[in-house]
Amino acid sequence: MHHRPSTERQQAYREPPDPDKTDFSTVSGEPVEPVYDRSSLERIGFDAERDLGRPGRYPFTRGVHETMYRGRLWTMRQFAGFGSAAETNARFRYLLEHGETGLSIAFDLPTLYGRDTDDPLAEGEFGKCGVAVSSLPDMEELLDQIPLGDITTSMTINGPAAIIWAMYIATAEKRGIPRARLGGTLQNDILKEYTAQNEYIFPPQPSMKLVVDTIEFATNEMPRWNSVSISGYHIREAGATATEELAFTIADGLAYVDAALVRGLEIDAFAPRLSFFFNCHNDFFEEIAKFRAARRIWAKLMRERYGARNERSWWMRFHTQTAGCSLTAQEPENNVVRTTIQALAAVLGGTQSLHTNSLDEALALPSDWAVRIALRTQQVIAFESGVTNSVDPLAGSYLVETMTSEMEARVWAILNEIDEIGGVIPAIETGYFQKRISDSSYRYEQALAARSKIVVGVNVLRSTEPPDIPILQMDPSGEGRQRERLAKLRQERDVERWAAALDALEASARNDENLMPALIDAVQAYATLGEITERLRVVYGAHRPLQIV
Repeated sequence: MHHRPSTERQQAYREPPDPDKTDFSTVSGEPVEPVYDRSSLERIGFDAERDLGRPGRYPFTRGVHETMYRGRLWTMRQFAGFGSAAETNARFRYLLEHGETGLSIAFDLPTLYGRDTDDPLAEGEFGKCGVAVSSLPDMEELLDQIPLGDITTSMTINGPAAIIWAMYIATAEKRGIPRARLGGTLQNDILKEYTAQNEYIFPPQPSMKLVVDTIEFATNEMPRWNSVSISGYHIREAGATATEELAFTIADGLAYVDAALVRGLEIDAFAPRLSFFFNCHNDFFEEIAKFRAARRIWAKLMRERYGARNERSWWMRFHTQTAGCSLTAQEPENNVVRTTIQALAAVLGGTQSLHTNSLDEALALPSDWAVRIALRTQQVIAFESGVTNSVDPLAGSYLVETMTSEMEARVWAILNEIDEIGGVIPAIETGYFQKRISDSSYRYEQALAARSKIVVGVNVLRSTEPPDIPILQMDPSGEGRQRERLAKLRQERDVERWAAALDALEASARNDENLMPALIDAVQAYATLGEITERLRVVYGAHRPLQIV
């Protein structure tokens, strides 16, 4: 039974914030001083030459490129996917027609878990949070008329990432586009799944093996591809603070580096193609400080801990998405303002690519109207605001430099804690990450309930008018057609070739070989995503999560 708030409480939600409850801290709860000055920098031991430097120079606090957006704007990469491959393909082409400069594919829940649309456990979930891709023909339809050799593509997929990537490669090669020409990013960050998002399939060790397979394959055969995008976004969405998001993400990145080195790869052979993915929440200066601290910490780790000599190995290149968890179903038009503030922080923080959320995402999948506004938000920042005219225009700000250095110090402290536990996987197995995120999320919700943290239109200044927002309608017959398509595929494919490809894949897994060649062969033989995942599950088993009390 749902209880309605009392009349007094409803009235309180329509009143302005209480000045006596004002919380002068960041969204994450870190204290903010009323004034920052030279003494603030002296207190933290700030050294401009050591900590700041020039843009494009170590330690890259001011950005990885000397000219930043004067030389090239960030990639405007709107995350998109819903329903069938055909419906999502239409959205891609719509976005490209309106000035998007890179693709970003969202997959539906069954696909994220490595299941086909006709799997009994997938029933009713077709296309609801992304596009359904169960086979190579789905990928071909998804990318129809998209110039794969000329545009970069990001794919937000983790557990079955290597399989989906194999489908992308096979699609391009069927068109005559060599794999070495393909550019883009595979999210492929399985460690954060055990920490925050929970879309895993196999246990941590074989999952890590698959990630390293993709790193090795990209290093040897696909020099323009980022084979892993180490992702703090979902960690933040689960309730972590900005500091925890950054620390946990860097810790995951170090785990991938260590695993690749154990495989025998040279640090400067693969590190330049590692990329990152961050959330950008509402606290403008905290987020900018987070991005600047991130580059500085990663550069120090790569140069000093790992001895990387290629300057590109020191770069932290990252994609940013505005904070989905900050969007509200109440007064959704306010989300345009939130997204604009967050996007501006990402740009001033030096992001390499950016997704801006649509105003209706707390209600439904984004409509064409809403996603165009989201894209236009980036374009107005890029072409009208003037913030791209100067590189790192906030450098030297007492507040920004103090917050950047304080963020860095807190992150180093957490990294040391994780090292003391034994690394990322032991920290996952003991529940360290999950406990910290849970505690931070609880503290934030308490602050919202007490209205010491304010969300306009939700816990103060709430309107009584219901939102009048057009809702995207998907084709209701899409799931049935997808099931029919899979049945036809299974009926018409070469059964002997299909069986041989799956047997070869299983043999490669048992022999601990790099699976990418066998995966490409399997998808070319029209093995489905679910069939491939199930064959690997036979070898690797399935992950059962630790219960955190």
